[in-house]
Amino acid sequence: MMSFLKEFWAFLRVRKKFWLAPTLIAMALLGALIVLSQGSAVAPFIYTLF
Repeated sequence: MMSFLKEFWAFLRVRKKFWLAPTLIAMALLGALIVLSQGSAVAPFIYTLF
């Protein structure tokens, strides 16, 4: 996983695509929130946000 992150950061630096980093981080956090909330007591409260 760390090699992927290093390679991704090198890609962003070389191609000057720094705007991709916050977008992908936000998508990863949203995905993690959805996966972790499945089957928990917090799920009904998270679904009201969407």
